[in-house]
Amino acid sequence: GLVLGVYSSEKDDGAAQFTSAGDAFDRLVSGKLRALLSLCGPPLKKGKTRIFHGLHQDFPSVVVVGLGKKNAGVNDQENWNEGKENIRTAVAVGCRQIQDLEIPCVEVDPCGDAQAAAEGAVLGLHEYNELKQKKKPVVTPQLHGSAESEAWQKGVIYAEGQNLARYLMEAPANYITPIKFAEHIEQKLRSFSNVKVHIRPESWITTQEMGAFLSVAKGSAEPPIFLEIHYLGGANTNDSPLVFVGKGVTFDSGGISLKPSSGMDAMRADMGGAATVCSAIVTAAALNLPLNIIGLAPLCENMPSGKANKPGDVVRAKNGKTIQVDNTDAEGRLLLADALCYAHNFNARAIVNAATLTGAMDVALGSAATGVFTNSSWLWTHLYEASILTGDRVWRMPLFEHYTKQVTDCPLADVSNVGKYSRAGGACTAAAFLKEFVTASHWAHLDIAGVMSNKDEVPYLRKGMAGRPTRTLVEFAARLSQDSHN
Repeated sequence: GLVLGVYSSEKDDGAAQFTSAGDAFDRLVSGKLRALLSLCGPPLKKGKTRIFHGLHQDFPSVVVVGLGKKNAGVNDQENWNEGKENIRTAVAVGCRQIQDLEIPCVEVDPCGDAQAAAEGAVLGLHEYNELKQKKKPVVTPQLHGSAESEAWQKGVIYAEGQNLARYLMEAPANYITPIKFAEHIEQKLRSFSNVKVHIRPESWITTQEMGAFLSVAKGSAEPPIFLEIHYLGGANTNDSPLVFVGKGVTFDSGGISLKPSSGMDAMRADMGGAATVCSAIVTAAALNLPLNIIGLAPLCENMPSGKANKPGDVVRAKNGKTIQVDNTDAEGRLLLADALCYAHNFNARAIVNAATLTGAMDVALGSAATGVFTNSSWLWTHLYEASILTGDRVWRMPLFEHYTKQVTDCPLADVSNVGKYSRAGGACTAAAFLKEFVTASHWAHLDIAGVMSNKDEVPYLRKGMAGRPTRTLVEFAARLSQDSHN
């Protein structure tokens, strides 16, 4: 199969405006493609397709897909590069049509941006069907022509990184337990000589005095794991690393503060923070990015057993601060508190944590963007600029002292794990809680609860767990590595 792009006509005559690959193919078939398109009715709108059969022996089926305006660039209202998003969407739609025709291989028009085209193809075709006997036919996308093969390959690596996060988040919680999560990431990194993976057991976590993390883990029969990854891509292995920290709750029942049963199955993806940061490091290694990255993922389940945290219990974090656990379903911040304390051991250039932390974040922004809380405008700028390129957007949220007072005004301990006005600004009080465990001057907390899954909002992702914002984290790391080079 072949997927070709066509731009919206800027003139009223409705003549199809092909990409250079589309023009070349039309010449190959003596203008038949253009003629057929004009016979098919009005010009193709963005993301809409037409399929033609029997035009050329090498490509029995050709899908032509609308790319929208030709020179669409950065849209300041939308905070993304519209041209790139249009290509990702169009290519994904085209590739899925080829898959529906059960054609095993598809060549893809680079559409003037081979990286975006590759991302659209590889993200658009991904589906979790590991456990089904009847699977959709596998389609292998490849670049049509040879002009932009390096950019295409880069796009494939970026998309495969996000797909790894989608795979981990979508898999049932009895398949991705804390130890299986860690082993899966270790296996992905095995072939890289400049990566070390440490799978730390419960005994190590205890010696580190991570009392907040252990208090969540003790409710489950599954032992906790602290996953630590060292990617040494920098010219000097002693250069200050970028530290990624990810919340790794492989299943979240809410503990004694039990969640409602409807939709609880989606809490298999409550380790989305760990999945995205670990996948970003796998991607950085595949791209051979020239910087050092450390990944930290506290992994456990949050279950309601006789050993579980009880509302009102007080636990002690690694930095000595006591925490009153007023709601056992606000457990992610307990894991992150200890992991963030530990992250300060590495003289980091920046600490970035990601977590499906609060339902309040989903209420605030929905699935449009990841909420970012940060004490560093330098860090914010890098994350924001990266997200414009990837189309996986971020939006800055406040870290006011106003919210800090709501978590530190606590009857029994130094901090409470929920704000005292429980429903007001829940994502902001959660961020304020985390800030109590951070002394680094460049820290960002990404609340990814709203972008955890996809219904139909991102047209180049199928329904299911989204693996967002893996590509933004990778692009951010790539920009940081250029910074250190210049």
